[in-house]
Amino acid sequence: MSADLFPDAEKLTLRHGSLTFDALAIGPRTGPLVLFLHGFPEFATCWRGLMAAAAQAGYRAVAVDQRGYSPGARPDNVADYSGEHLVGDIFGFADALGAERFHLVGHDWGGVIAWPAAAGAPDRISTLTVLSTAHPSALSTVLAESAEQREHLAYFELFRAEGEAERILLADGAAALRDIYQERVPADLVDDNIRRLSDPGVLTAALNWYRAMSRGDYQVPAVSVPTLYLWGTEDLAFTRQAAERTACWVTGPYEFVDLDGATHWLPEEDPERIIPPILAHLKSHA
Repeated sequence: MSADLFPDAEKLTLRHGSLTFDALAIGPRTGPLVLFLHGFPEFATCWRGLMAAAAQAGYRAVAVDQRGYSPGARPDNVADYSGEHLVGDIFGFADALGAERFHLVGHDWGGVIAWPAAAGAPDRISTLTVLSTAHPSALSTVLAESAEQREHLAYFELFRAEGEAERILLADGAAALRDIYQERVPADLVDDNIRRLSDPGVLTAALNWYRAMSRGDYQVPAVSVPTLYLWGTEDLAFTRQAAERTACWVTGPYEFVDLDGATHWLPEEDPERIIPPILAHLKSHA
């Protein structure tokens, strides 16, 4: 973990079962826990701007390098990256941090698993905040209806191709992997992400999230906890139709914020635009 990218944060090691996860933490240890889940191809450092703001507001902000991204949590079998295991990790993190209830924030794949976590355990999650990722059931419906949405997620086919995806993404100094960030992510984060993902086995472990995904992962119940969903109008993965359909899958208090001109990389590209609505959401549903 590159602590120099977020020098104010404390480095933690969280244990869940036989796995150990690297994490970054900032803010008062007695403050309400806000747990941050990154996506692909990101690490916990993607949250540094929002974590610093949450800590200043009195929260205990913790972001974890998730399964496959932490060296101590990198199983070999693709099946070990199924949704059941990934969601289980979330509650393992909270348990390791001594939090019975917590606020959950996820982006990209972090959002994919945050939706079922909140739907399945509303007694443990105080609020849900998702950046970019539409509710899986909303996405499933739109995928069946929309050629545009299917085109947006066509890259899944490559990412699920074992060996070929790694070869293409890491060729020519990881040029294709670098292009994924659309020049919207700060250069220091991009360089560090690529350095870490270029180490033997790391990119394969990260891509195993895609390879382990099953059709059942799209069948997620409605969420009843207070939910904030932020989406950028230039998102590369999720169309407006999927974003707007997400409202049908939240039965509790719900707010949808669409950010004009923003891309998929909401945690990194413009944290100042996402910090105010997220802090307001945490405060209003304390």
